[in-house]
Amino acid sequence: MGLEENREAYSEGVRNLGLCERTLGLLELIKFPHTVFSVPFAVMSAFLAADGTPTLRQLLLILGALVAARSCAMGFNRLADFSYDTTNPRTKKWTVLQMELGHSTLWAFTLVCALCFAVLAAALNKLTLYLSPGALAVILLYSYTKRLSSASHFILGLALALAPLGAWVAIRAGFDVAPCLLAAAVLLWTAGFDIIYSCQDVEHDIRMGLHSIPKRLGIKNALRVSLLLHILMLAVLLLLTRYAELGNVYLLGVCTTAALLFYEHSLVRPDDLSKVNVAFFTVNGCISLALMVFTLTDILVS
Repeated sequence: MGLEENREAYSEGVRNLGLCERTLGLLELIKFPHTVFSVPFAVMSAFLAADGTPTLRQLLLILGALVAARSCAMGFNRLADFSYDTTNPRTKKWTVLQMELGHSTLWAFTLVCALCFAVLAAALNKLTLYLSPGALAVILLYSYTKRLSSASHFILGLALALAPLGAWVAIRAGFDVAPCLLAAAVLLWTAGFDIIYSCQDVEHDIRMGLHSIPKRLGIKNALRVSLLLHILMLAVLLLLTRYAELGNVYLLGVCTTAALLFYEHSLVRPDDLSKVNVAFFTVNGCISLALMVFTLTDILVS
């Protein structure tokens, strides 16, 4: 079925969208629930930077800035990848929804999110304001990296790794080893699960001339690279205990993360990608939330 046929079939349910429906449509388009991947690590970093509990104002500003930045990046990604998404059966539904909402609506949403991010960064401290354009550049330019290099998975990892770095800067107005290690863990983790997710699109990437590790190395070797990255993530999380006052509860969280990562990799095989979505969203959402709970418990009870 072509794009226009998909559009006509879909339009019956969304032709007369009101404000609420448009809002829900935008949230679906930018995959808002996936914010769960970065928010917990920003919260962990904020609590570590505060040596306890940050103020409610700091937490709300950090979370608001993070959500605004991610929403801006996802809105821009949908616009930048529109021509590619129309040719991919997995993503064609996003282009249908985007046409119903209108490109102008998505552009306005993206620009408003960018403005909100800048305002919230300015409300935190001067350093977060000065660094905000660079952060936006990284998360926006990611949308074009798959056209250029199979290293795009690591650029996505860097984009998410900015969350714990930004949270630390928001509290301390400076950098330290601990947030850099936490950011490195996020980068390795994200690159690893994005490689798994990209295994679904190998045929499309070959057809469209896009780049990914699964395309370059094959699915079997790509899954091995993903596993290696996740093992390195666990090593970095253990190393974090040398630079932050974290104890046994945190280590239990790392063990839980290891078990969940093992489960994630058990779900996906080179000849069976049917459970990729479970491995991608459900398991990784549990990883970020569980590690945050264990980390905050360790910080607050020690």
